Amino acid sequence: MNTKAKGTKGERELIHLFNQNGWSAIRTAGSGSQHYPAPDILAGNAMRRVAIECKVTKEQKKYFPDEEIVQLRTFAQKFGAESWIGVRFPREPWYFLMLEDLERTGECWAVSLEKARIKGLKVEELLEKDLPLFVE
Repeated sequence: MNTKAKGTKGERELIHLFNQNGWSAIRTAGSGSQHYPAPDILAGNAMRRVAIECKVTKEQKKYFPDEEIVQLRTFAQKFGAESWIGVRFPREPWYFLMLEDLERTGECWAVSLEKARIKGLKVEELLEKDLPLFVE
């Protein structure tokens, strides 16, 4: 499975999780490839709105170009949503990190599996409820 297909599958998995647990969620078509800032996923309920940039990686560390982080932050501020990075490492659950938890590495931002385990929230924590783990 190519990288784009893995990312799309991961985004769809999250959309199902949000929608199955009382939230509304959509994937943003063309996120990262259009002129205007847009997250991969936009989700919300009566209390919260979240804008999420999602990544699925086979590595132990995931890097994010500066522009990707700037666009997520810009969109979330204008929309009134929380900015989150969702990352899935091999044989691990999804971890969600605030932008402040990313590590600056020159012109990029990064998160390691170790840091994600320490600082990241799991899906049920982000949704603030007990969920069964959903893995396709």
